[in-house]
Amino acid sequence: MIETERLILRSITKRDAADIFEYSKEPEVGENAGWKPHETIEETKEILDVVFLEKEDIFGLVEKESGKLFGTIGLVPDVTRENEGSRMLGYAIGKNFWGRGYMTEAVGAILSYAFHEKGYDLISVSHYTDNLRSQRVIEKCGFQFEGVQRQSELRYDGDMKDKRWYSMTKDEFCRNLK
Repeated sequence: MIETERLILRSITKRDAADIFEYSKEPEVGENAGWKPHETIEETKEILDVVFLEKEDIFGLVEKESGKLFGTIGLVPDVTRENEGSRMLGYAIGKNFWGRGYMTEAVGAILSYAFHEKGYDLISVSHYTDNLRSQRVIEKCGFQFEGVQRQSELRYDGDMKDKRWYSMTKDEFCRNLK
């Protein structure tokens, strides 16, 4: 578990299915993250089993004030690099929680965890070029822009998307803390 001023980042359980379905069915959430909006709670439960449950470095975002799980954040192996010490950051939150600084707060906490507790060397992150909200979070958190990968990903709806790529090293993170 990781705690910030306003958030608790904790392991995801089967009991979180309803909260995850609530934001995962929102069209803009899935489209921005690259996955099809969930149509049923059963679909969410299946995805929970495959993607979230019993996975290292994957967390649910819980608002301390309400106790509500409203998003997820995690680190997965970075398949774009031949570096065992690198991980790729991914996240999604419900639309009702956009614009409150929660994701910037959560990313800061995950970076600290990644570099200080897990000992990773580099964290990468990407977003579709038209996802300006995610771009602002990434830039606020101090990631370095690496470039645009054109025709990077065929999204579930058949739309070919370009992606902006960023990274941060452990040294850069530690310098930003000063």
